[in-house]
Amino acid sequence: MGGGYLTNPLIFLVQVLFEAYILVVLLRFFLQLTRSDFYNPLSQFIVRITSPVLVPMRRVIPGVGGMDLSALVLAWILKAVELLLVTALAGAGFQPLLAILGAIPGLVELCINIFLYAIIIQAILSWVNPGTYNPAASLLHSFTAPVLRPIQQIIPVFGGLDLSPMAAIIGLILLKMLLIPPLQQLVAALV
Repeated sequence: MGGGYLTNPLIFLVQVLFEAYILVVLLRFFLQLTRSDFYNPLSQFIVRITSPVLVPMRRVIPGVGGMDLSALVLAWILKAVELLLVTALAGAGFQPLLAILGAIPGLVELCINIFLYAIIIQAILSWVNPGTYNPAASLLHSFTAPVLRPIQQIIPVFGGLDLSPMAAIIGLILLKMLLIPPLQQLVAALV
């Protein structure tokens, strides 16, 4: 009974700590991929807290075509360790194969969510504080531009209202609905 009492808070704590760092690592990957402003204070914060782990990894895992593969590998390893700890704490035993494979749909979902929430936050900021400089808004704009720009070419601005964020949000939610369940089923079939 004592172990059960502390299990859920401990699982929650493990998930929060791991997910927060995985999020920062993936943000660094996507900020590099989208060529966002490196000198932005938020970018500098992300670089500072990820460099101690990523710099040594880059010696072993080189980047390819402007993609920082070491960041993706680190995110995958962290997600797998998180799943391994959570399943062990939940009493499901030590299942490394489940953790390694189960990390993939979790990371794909997190990547989609990163863009989904970035677009939502950017849209809200454009309503609340339009036309003023903010380091977060500037970073969000450069981060979401590769997703929004193609949609803006298809859907024009109507009466000063840009509907591309809404279309992108719908598209990202549909992508998540179509992609994540088959990945989870594939992992369940392999394990």
